[in-house]
Amino acid sequence: MPTTPSPDTAETAAFRRDALAGLSARPRALPGKYLWDVEGSTLFDRICGTRDYYPTGREMTLLPGVAAEVARRVGAGATVVEYGSGASRKIRVLLDALPQPARYVALDISWDFLKAAVARLAADYPGVEMIPVHADYSQPLALPVPLAGTPVLGFFPGTSISNFSPRQAVGFMERARATLGAGWFLIGVDPTRDEDRLLRAYGGADGLMAALHLNLLARANRELGATFDLGAFRHEARVRPEPFRVEAHLVATRDTACRLGGEVFRFAAGESIHTDNSYKYAPEAFREIARQGGWTPEAVWQDELGVFSLHLLRSA
Repeated sequence: MPTTPSPDTAETAAFRRDALAGLSARPRALPGKYLWDVEGSTLFDRICGTRDYYPTGREMTLLPGVAAEVARRVGAGATVVEYGSGASRKIRVLLDALPQPARYVALDISWDFLKAAVARLAADYPGVEMIPVHADYSQPLALPVPLAGTPVLGFFPGTSISNFSPRQAVGFMERARATLGAGWFLIGVDPTRDEDRLLRAYGGADGLMAALHLNLLARANRELGATFDLGAFRHEARVRPEPFRVEAHLVATRDTACRLGGEVFRFAAGESIHTDNSYKYAPEAFREIARQGGWTPEAVWQDELGVFSLHLLRSA
């Protein structure tokens, strides 16, 4: 039985347009940004705590030492703007290190998840103004607060920059510079090229990564009234060269069909829906992306395994 679609909002209408366009294309695809509803964000929060998903643990080994140096450079009274804030856990390290931070602006596409995370944070930092912003940072955006005249620190933790191809990453850096103005930007970047490590991390033997991507089809069923049979798809991670990346796919395990928006989409066994990318950038490759996007690389820190790096950038 098809589900009743959610009432149309601008976000739901955009999801429908993008889903119809992606499923009509060859090869088929669904934009990865739609992974991040409350269910998807909750699943990814659990993924970050697993042994095989290495970026979170490696970042947290670096961040405390890096935060002290960042705080020295940024100074007191800063506005901190976090892109893709998620559960707003890593930001605590920066807020603890910065001298008297004034404001925390949290940007995320999952509004309900964001509000709950910022509410938890606000209870522990009563002296910091908390401003949650429902935003798709893959598009141009303006903040609801003025930034001129105060220190500004942008923060983009994890490996979310990896979701952008090199060209898209330059575009993101340009948009971030327009949003943040003169200030600093701390970004997490994954340079890993070890295919076994990547397939363990993104293949998700514990089943959580599969659940995250299958939730994209479940979300289409819930919000758009689609009729995907989740049991007819399996999750698969694929390592691709030039540019080096991991692709996520949902592969049909048998012939199946889905109805969406008055159209029927048929899938042959073995056909896939491409749901996400994770591009891997060596330090110098990312520094060049930053320069092209209007930023000056100031420092880079890499963990002892060489599987995660943090870059501090500055714009004039």
